[in-house]
Amino acid sequence: MARFSENSLRLLQHLYLQKNAGAAGFETPHELFRRVAKSVAAAELVFGGMEDATNWEQVFYKVMSSLCFLPNSPTLMNAGIGSNQLSACFVLPVEDNMDSIFTTLKQAALIQQSGGGTGFNFSHLRPKGDIVSGIEGIAAGPVSFMKIFNTATEHIKQGGKRRGANMGILNIDHPDIEEFIFAKREKNELNNFNISVAVSDEFMHCLERNGNWDLIHPNLKGIVKTIEAKKIWNDIIESAWATGDPGLVFIDTINDSNPLPELGRIESTNPCGEVPLLAYEACNLGSINLTKFVHTTNEVYQVSWNELEKMIHIAIRFLDDVIAVNNYLMPEIKERTSANRKIGLGIMGWAEMLMMLEIPYESEQAVQLAENLMRFIQQKSFEASAILAERRGVFPNWEKSIYYPDKPLRNATRTCIASTGSISIIADTSSSIEPLFALAFSRQHIMNGEMLIAINNKFVNYLKKHHLYSEKIVEQVLKEGIVDNVKELPEIVKNIFKSALEISPFWHLRHQIVFQQYTDNAVSKTINLPENSTIEEVGVIYKDAWFQKAKGITIFRYNSKGKQVMYRGIRSVDKACKVCVE
Repeated sequence: MARFSENSLRLLQHLYLQKNAGAAGFETPHELFRRVAKSVAAAELVFGGMEDATNWEQVFYKVMSSLCFLPNSPTLMNAGIGSNQLSACFVLPVEDNMDSIFTTLKQAALIQQSGGGTGFNFSHLRPKGDIVSGIEGIAAGPVSFMKIFNTATEHIKQGGKRRGANMGILNIDHPDIEEFIFAKREKNELNNFNISVAVSDEFMHCLERNGNWDLIHPNLKGIVKTIEAKKIWNDIIESAWATGDPGLVFIDTINDSNPLPELGRIESTNPCGEVPLLAYEACNLGSINLTKFVHTTNEVYQVSWNELEKMIHIAIRFLDDVIAVNNYLMPEIKERTSANRKIGLGIMGWAEMLMMLEIPYESEQAVQLAENLMRFIQQKSFEASAILAERRGVFPNWEKSIYYPDKPLRNATRTCIASTGSISIIADTSSSIEPLFALAFSRQHIMNGEMLIAINNKFVNYLKKHHLYSEKIVEQVLKEGIVDNVKELPEIVKNIFKSALEISPFWHLRHQIVFQQYTDNAVSKTINLPENSTIEEVGVIYKDAWFQKAKGITIFRYNSKGKQVMYRGIRSVDKACKVCVE
């Protein structure tokens, strides 16, 4: 079993280790990973026998306990105990009637209580002020109902341990789009939601020609209002500059790669945007820790592609097994998820892999490696799913998919890039494909106000390897969180260890786009911006993201919110960026 950092152990005890299971009142990490491995490997009994289940239990235990691979938080929290709800991502429908709205609210409460996150598109709701026939009432509108959902989430802790998370989406042609865009400008409003505007290609083309844009009644389909596309766009980028919300979801790009178009258009995503789903679909995720697949020969680090390939095949099997043993909270979710068998294998430790290879994040070499890496993961994930299809059968809706009739697969989707907030702390590595926020930082507001502090061990190891280490340098980095002001270090070191806010938004987006090109689902990525960034710069990033076929885009400007998760420098009070903790 891998050694766990102090922060990893604290987080494990706070969120994941079952109480009253071990001699000290908690499970040990060993018992946690054994519990999860045994529960998930039980799926092997369906396709093989006890020997297969026992063998795969050991394999699953080994890859988790060595921190080579970790599943999403609900699997770690719930596998092998009463709830056994193992999926992280759900999308629920919101139709234009009270029964649908409050049925969905109840379903969302149950999902969040079990550790899952929920996504909704509120665009089917009639606009604020609309006449409600039959009761002589006035419609409250989507934003008002979002506030009800937000309040409910405030009182529900996921799995009894962490607050729920939501994605709220509204289409760009909804009559209430202006109210939606400004919905999070008020302090503490919709604080349990990420919000995104579902932007169509048609709107973007209208914006390009500086045209007028029609807002359409979702039920009557008539034009309610016409407004300059530029006015809507400016409102979006101004609000994003001010608060980080709204992000954009490029809904046509998402549906262009929808593997099941016969089942309908995708309208929403999970809370962090990396998994577009149909209504009542769930998806379980897992991430490979890339730092475990970089090995040294004669003090030169290289990627171990053969070991990575083996890990991909194990991870795909693990995630497919989760579908079989999962306890679905509603029959609709069980039916649709079992029929499509979507999974999302991603990565964490990308920034630290680059550090180990001594490649600056802000470089063509890094982008080229990203392309090679994600192409490899996509290809091997496809092969692993095809092998499972031979042995276990294709996913039931395969004949309705884009893969029919030539590509038998077990899973309608196989890869995504999730945010990996909590599991990357457990693995003691950098989150997802993000650059390091800082070389030394504190995390707050994730464990009932308790603070986690850390200095990056890859940085310390690099200094020692290159005979640059000194207490003076470490002291300065502890204070400031970055190396840019450390006079003793050469420029090459400063380039390799640049932090998120020091990296140009251009390079942030380059990484997102290249990973998206080889990802079935989508990419959760924050484009970090310095505090002095302009509203116009936000607009350029949002347009570039659409043009380059991102499925969504989120920015966060340094110091634009009062309460944040990460703070740069252990002894600093500088405000940092928003970070998903999943």
